[in-house]
Amino acid sequence: MATTIKRNLVLKELDIKEDPITGKQRVFSIVFDKKNGERVYYPRAVSCGLNMDLKTNRCRGILAVDKDGIAISHPTPVGIDRIIRYNDLIVIF
Repeated sequence: MATTIKRNLVLKELDIKEDPITGKQRVFSIVFDKKNGERVYYPRAVSCGLNMDLKTNRCRGILAVDKDGIAISHPTPVGIDRIIRYNDLIVIF
C-alpha cells in the first residue's frame, strides 16, 4: 500500500514559503490535474502567490523550478481538490 498524506497537511506545508533554518524556499514535488483533465507533474516546485484570492477560489500558487531554484515556468494556480500527489505521497481527503 502506498503512503498517504491528508490534504489539510499538504495545504499547511504549501503555506510555509521558506525553510526557517536556511531561509531558502521550500522545494517539493507535486502531481495535479488541470481543469481540462491534463495531469501535470512538477518534480521540483515552490509555493508562490497569485493575483487572486487563493482561499476563496480554493487554489494555491505553484511555480516549477530547476535544480538551482530558478523559475522555469510561470506561476500556476492549482485547485486544492485536484492535487493527486505531494512529495510522492498520495493525497487523501
